[in-house]
Amino acid sequence: MAQFDDWCISVEAPVGNNRLRVITGQTSNLGVGIQATAAVVPTHYASAEQIARALARLGKQAAAAQIESLLPTTKQIRSGDLAEIYAAEWIDAHSGGYRAPIKRLRWKDHRNMAMRGDDVIGIFQDPQTHRLQFLKTEAKSRVRLSAQVLTEARAGLDKDGGLPSAHALHFISARLLELGNQPLADSIDDALLKHGVPPQSVRHLLFTFSGNAPDALLTASLQAYSGPITQWGIGLRVEGHAEFIGAVYDRVIANANNS
Repeated sequence: MAQFDDWCISVEAPVGNNRLRVITGQTSNLGVGIQATAAVVPTHYASAEQIARALARLGKQAAAAQIESLLPTTKQIRSGDLAEIYAAEWIDAHSGGYRAPIKRLRWKDHRNMAMRGDDVIGIFQDPQTHRLQFLKTEAKSRVRLSAQVLTEARAGLDKDGGLPSAHALHFISARLLELGNQPLADSIDDALLKHGVPPQSVRHLLFTFSGNAPDALLTASLQAYSGPITQWGIGLRVEGHAEFIGAVYDRVIANANNS
């Protein structure tokens, strides 16, 4: 986990019927944040089994080279990937029961290309009915967050009638089958092909990672939304945003070489 509570402070407030949380990295604890983040970043690009197999077969140097070969090298792609990683980590730890069932970045076409489609989809399964609820997520990372960026995120959330796209859900289902999680894959297929995905089973998460304060921008975005789907706005702020990202990826590479 990214262990947000160990290096950030969080403040939550309602915005109408919606929810806003601002998570601020504490300057004195950013080293903790870099270490905690670097520990989880490799798992979003490769499975533990894949890394362990490379280590067992080829040795430490080759395993480290494999990890480094999967990491993006451009600042823009690293920034976008880290926002998606943080969104998935937040969902798993702090969303009240939703889980991001796959780590989507493992299936990138190229390490320096962004993936298309819904950034992250969190899923909650009712233990009695086994019906699914979805948390459709757009994750944005900018040194300086702007209203235009949130407008772009809103457009992504509102696509497909505000629902998770069928393509994204089919993708998750197929990956879950490959990973051996047939029950959840079947439940996703049932939602798509048997029950449908009603708007009341969906929430939206607008997740931002920025160097400037996101409070006012996220509040305005939530207030402007007039649709039927409950909205969550989560803003992670880290001063020295670009330097922090660089330090995280440098630490990932250093950890791989020293493990």
